[in-house]
Amino acid sequence: MKTILVLGAGRSSSSLIAYLLEQAGQQEWKIMVGDIAEEAARERVHDHHRGTAILFDIADETASTKTIAEADVVISLLPAHLHPLVAHHCLKLNKHLLNASYVSEEMKALHAEAHAKGLLFMNECGLDPGIDHMSAMHVMDTIRAEGGKIISFESFTGGLIAPETDPENSWRYKFTWNPRNVVMAGQGTAKFLKRGQYKYIPYQQLFSRTTPVHVEGLGDYEGYANRDSLKYIEMYGLHGIQTMVRGTLRNQGYCSAWNIFVQLGCCDDTYIMEGVDTMTHRDFINAFLDFDTHKSVEEKLCAQLKLDARGAEIQKLSWSGFFDKERIGLSTGTPAQILEHILNKKWKLQETDRDQIVMWHRFVYEIGIHQKEIQATLVATGDDAVHTAMAKTVGLPLGIAAKLLLQGKIQQRGVVVPMQKEIYNPILQELKTRGIALTEKHIQ
Repeated sequence: MKTILVLGAGRSSSSLIAYLLEQAGQQEWKIMVGDIAEEAARERVHDHHRGTAILFDIADETASTKTIAEADVVISLLPAHLHPLVAHHCLKLNKHLLNASYVSEEMKALHAEAHAKGLLFMNECGLDPGIDHMSAMHVMDTIRAEGGKIISFESFTGGLIAPETDPENSWRYKFTWNPRNVVMAGQGTAKFLKRGQYKYIPYQQLFSRTTPVHVEGLGDYEGYANRDSLKYIEMYGLHGIQTMVRGTLRNQGYCSAWNIFVQLGCCDDTYIMEGVDTMTHRDFINAFLDFDTHKSVEEKLCAQLKLDARGAEIQKLSWSGFFDKERIGLSTGTPAQILEHILNKKWKLQETDRDQIVMWHRFVYEIGIHQKEIQATLVATGDDAVHTAMAKTVGLPLGIAAKLLLQGKIQQRGVVVPMQKEIYNPILQELKTRGIALTEKHIQ
């Protein structure tokens, strides 16, 4: 009997753990779920006879070593900065490791050793990064097989809320994954290629330099560039491409409102604010504005950032409670921590809320003298606040990859991203049977 160890029982784990337990009987697996909050692990396992919930703290080296030693495959849903620590345990104990996070430089440095030991360290096997890579490579490989040369690739993915969920929510957004990651999103410089020109967007400009995206059947969205799109030119095999952009998708109006927090400095996580224990939501915003006892917080904000007092941005902040005199409810915190805490009061998924994943790719390619275009869309909707579309699209690719690995159907070893046909084809095929599939439209 093989043992799969899942580290982390947070909001993205529900579909992964349910899938592994569903498969456990037929595959002869034992599923261990470890979390620093053991109760969270127990809730995910639900007394399943093939599942075991345990307390797991990666900071406890002795206990972590003992637990990982019992597994054949480790799936880490821990915060991304902890993956290299898990990886070092896996190297020492000769265990395969899968996760859904971007490949860090620390992880990349482990490739040679993992490969030499015959270990698979699969990264970027979730939604974004993950399904975006796999679905894009599937289309690109089809274009290449027909003799086409890809000259432009744009890809935007967003975790949003379903149209019927929280109709009063003007942001059209709630937290469907780690709230901290949402608050910290985009920090650093975005790098991409546009019509042969290298482009760079520093964080302070990111949410004001957006790309309009129209998704057929759903409507108009806006996207902001993700981190480093340039590194995927090599990974996708797109040498000579003229446009290469990967980004995050949001409903219209989100980015201009979020840009207020960026410009004020509310997303800063480098220092602790004073007087947080007595601070109100209104005080928090006021702390970043000019001192003027004759003007209201709203007036100062509009003057400082040149905003329309009746505009959509101010309405979004008002709906979120940022002008309220409600106590924040924290004793201390950085600006980013306080921002997350205030937003969570309105952005936390309620029991019957349904989220929605929207992924959009555009491929422009040449065959001979003809230029062609494919637009491809993937839409997935969650069932409720636990079995979310985010949990499905992040967790199911990991679960399917673990199954393929234990069945001996993945031969890749070392630090790998799922861009090879032997990996992406069976994963995409099984996702399709579960209602998660790309729809392609050919535009001549």
